[in-house]
Amino acid sequence: MGFTYRLTALRSVSGVLATLGDLVEDVVIRVDDPVNVASDTAATIVRRRGGSAANVAETAGRLGHETRFLGQVGGDAIGAALLSDLAASGVDTSFVRRDGRTGTIVVLVDPSGERTMLTDRGASSLLDHPTVEWLTGVSTLHVPMYSLARDPLAATTQTLIEWAHERAIAVSIDVSSVSLIDDVGPERVYELLVRLSPAVLFANGEEAAALGIGGPVSDAMTVIKHGAAPAVIHTRDGRCDVPAESVDVHDTTGAGDAFAAGFLTSGWRSDAQAACRAGHSAAAASLMRPRP
Repeated sequence: MGFTYRLTALRSVSGVLATLGDLVEDVVIRVDDPVNVASDTAATIVRRRGGSAANVAETAGRLGHETRFLGQVGGDAIGAALLSDLAASGVDTSFVRRDGRTGTIVVLVDPSGERTMLTDRGASSLLDHPTVEWLTGVSTLHVPMYSLARDPLAATTQTLIEWAHERAIAVSIDVSSVSLIDDVGPERVYELLVRLSPAVLFANGEEAAALGIGGPVSDAMTVIKHGAAPAVIHTRDGRCDVPAESVDVHDTTGAGDAFAAGFLTSGWRSDAQAACRAGHSAAAASLMRPRP
């Protein structure tokens, strides 16, 4: 079933896409054999820029869309390097606050490709005292659920979402994590999503199942990703399945963030199916990109 989803009260897609949340260092540890507990295990270890909100901004910037990252990184050399890397992708980082210690996420990749993440968000969770100036020229504000998990960042995020609604700026939320849902509680997460009233809600199949999502959440265009299987778009007008692209996968890290960037920069207000195809294309490019 095809449909067109229109939000005439919201601003044009030509405005700035702002993302709010983490910019951290990822330390990726790949092991070819099972870990030898209390002994040595050969591994390949690389460092790279990470953070869900930063990933969305980076992809959107590389797609040529006007993009702004909002967040806090440490006042250390690592934070400076991460900001420089993000700005090189065409992302406006002029509102980023620098203070404290830059966060780090250790990603352990086992021989099967399964990822286990050890998370220390550092300065990212300390963002406070927002200003309305951050939303100047913004048409869409994208927020990973990670940004709503811990104060003061959570309080800052809710304030910015309120300001966005007052200014007819579309709000996008990505559910982000099953473990986060488990920690907060599915009912509380679902109630929060309804209260925050996003225009677009992203989740993968496991996250949707954890929240019991089988249709649109409130009035949000609710996009459920299923990896290589078709994504499902739920709106008040009905349901639409959009096939994913078939690719050879190098690394799944950041693919969901790339999907969100492709979707949100592709006229989702007027043609949700085309936006979903753009999301799949951006995710496919991410999946095929060799990582260091």
